[in-house]
This record gives sequence, C-alpha cells and structure tokens, in this order.
Amino acid sequence: MDVFPGPLGMSASLALRLGQAIFSAASLVFIFLVTVMGLVIPWSLTLAMVDGFSVFVKRPTRQAGIMSIIVIGDWVLSFLSLAAACSTASVADILISFGGSFCTGKLCSRYQLSAAMAFLSWCLSIASSLFNFWLLPSI
Repeated sequence: MDVFPGPLGMSASLALRLGQAIFSAASLVFIFLVTVMGLVIPWSLTLAMVDGFSVFVKRPTRQAGIMSIIVIGDWVLSFLSLAAACSTASVADILISFGGSFCTGKLCSRYQLSAAMAFLSWCLSIASSLFNFWLLPSI
C-alpha cells in the first residue's frame, strides 16, 4: 500500500489538526461561534497530540476501531463547522442588507471574520476526515 500524506499519525495530519485548532480559536475570538468551536478546538488539539506522538515515535496509529471513531467524529464536527459558518455568514449578509442600522461599530465585520475562520477550519477538518476515511478500508 502506498503511503499518502494526511491520515492520523503523519506529519501532514499534525499540520491539518493544528490549522483546525488555530482557525477555530480565531473564530472563537470573534465571539460568535462559541458552541461549535468549543467542541472543535479540544477535538483538534487532542488529535494533534496523538499525531505529534505518532510522528515522534515514527509509528502511525492503524487500528480500525480508533480510526472509525476519528472518522465519525471528524465528519460530525466538520458538518457542524460548516453549518455554523454558513449561518453566521447569512446573518452578516442579512444585517448588511438592512442598511447597516443593526451593525453598530464593527459588528458585521466581526461576523464575517468569524464565518471565514469557521469555513477555513471546516476545509481542514473535511480534508483530514477524507484522508482518514480513505485509509479506513485498508486497515
């Protein structure tokens, strides 16, 4: 079997997990996606620690049960991130379309930045989920 970058236990997976955590934290800084990003950050950091350990000992995790749980968790959290990003973007669009009377200060730009960071987090999350899903049948 050819080794491809991205599944759990590889350095590319570590980079994807750290990117997820960074973009989720940035989305959380803008305050609006607290619930979803509050779930994504610990998930990503925990799997980043597993990836870091696997890279350090040069032994990737290849157990079907663990990989199944990770794939399911990634799918659920990635779709929650996408839903949160889309809903936040639509709220910002509606507030802007009302002529800005509801956007006091920089409220709408904070909504837009929060949605953009959640969308970037989703992109990395779905990528790592697809890499792990691709690896799952070969285990």
